[in-house]
Amino acid sequence: MTQQQPAPESFPTKKIRRPNKNAPIVVTPPSSLTYPNFSFDIEYRDTKTKARIGKLKTPHGTIETPNYIFCGTKGAMKNLSMPQMREAQADIILGNTYHLMIQPGADLIEKMGGLHQFNRWDGPMMTDSGGFQIFSMGHGSVADEIKGRGKNREKSLLKITEEGAKFRSYFDGRELTLTPESSIQIQRQLGADLIYQLDECTAFHNDRTYTEKSMHRSHRWGDRSLAEFARTHDGRQALYGIVQGGVYLDLRRESCAWTRDRPFFGTAIGGSLGGSQEQFHEIVQLHSELIHPGRPVHLLGIGKIIDVFTCVRMGIDTFDCVSPTRIARHGWALMRGNPEERINLRNAKYRDDPTPLDDSMDIPASTQYSKAYLHHLFKVQEMLALQIVAQHNVAVITRLMREVRAAIRAGTLDQLQREWLPE
Repeated sequence: MTQQQPAPESFPTKKIRRPNKNAPIVVTPPSSLTYPNFSFDIEYRDTKTKARIGKLKTPHGTIETPNYIFCGTKGAMKNLSMPQMREAQADIILGNTYHLMIQPGADLIEKMGGLHQFNRWDGPMMTDSGGFQIFSMGHGSVADEIKGRGKNREKSLLKITEEGAKFRSYFDGRELTLTPESSIQIQRQLGADLIYQLDECTAFHNDRTYTEKSMHRSHRWGDRSLAEFARTHDGRQALYGIVQGGVYLDLRRESCAWTRDRPFFGTAIGGSLGGSQEQFHEIVQLHSELIHPGRPVHLLGIGKIIDVFTCVRMGIDTFDCVSPTRIARHGWALMRGNPEERINLRNAKYRDDPTPLDDSMDIPASTQYSKAYLHHLFKVQEMLALQIVAQHNVAVITRLMREVRAAIRAGTLDQLQREWLPE
């Protein structure tokens, strides 16, 4: 057996001098940046809402927006090959910097020609900065907090400093450090088209004092990310800035202004978005009035069907979420025309159901296997079930996005929502 090389203890970063160890690191970001191989052209705007149709051009192709970015967390889609993703009509995928820097490591992926060559995806790709995984795995997600999970889990986050985040590798226990500079360097090695500044993702339970302190540090990290990006900018990647501020609307306003005034290519909405649907909607709606109007807008980690309908009306251009493939592993199949969005194929009522998942779809995963067969596969723990339902779920979401774009143009988004989610 070949022994895996240990992960490095830290990643190279430029040493930045400051008056004392507690002083903020202030770096002047570039006043302007051009992105010669990228563009975002808004082709149509809804007259009643903020919904819009756009073309997002990257070196690996152009996608229409609104669109959905599927999460290939560790460089692979769960239970699906890239040809199967294409068969399901996926346009763009995402890789997670946090996981890829630990295994197999950015150096190896760069040696193999970058993530596109490594996993054989030939379309546009996004990578996050690694920040979300560091902080969510270090503290537990908001869902963990609400449901009381993870209380006895050993925390991986060791320390947040002005320089960056120190954490423990879940793979071999080594201490690692991620800084704004090293996050950009690693994302350069991975080679995705669309990349992110490093930020701290605060949770719902964080109070205002901490959230404000964290937001300002994320802004300083964003300026450092921009400076490092500009230092090695060669036209192959475009950088997104991230709005933070938690549930505090005045902080969100300040962070919107910060991203708008920096030369980012795109804007992402991150951090805690509230403890209820009403608060979530209020926060997202606020951004639509304040962020840069000409840049693509990405909503981080949100991707339920109802959220797509709600948030495209607020000007969101792209979404990402692990949900389509994650729920497939638990027997849940997404369904058009179901008020609950999905069905549980493990339920006994599907034991003798001869109907396919959706005979109006155009892939075998949706049309050629009965619910009874899929129920059987899940009951006997046959891995084929995960593959079939995962591809079906991806295809349902890509169909959703195509129909949403058509409905925005036709002015029939309300009608389409009723067709997908009948009351």
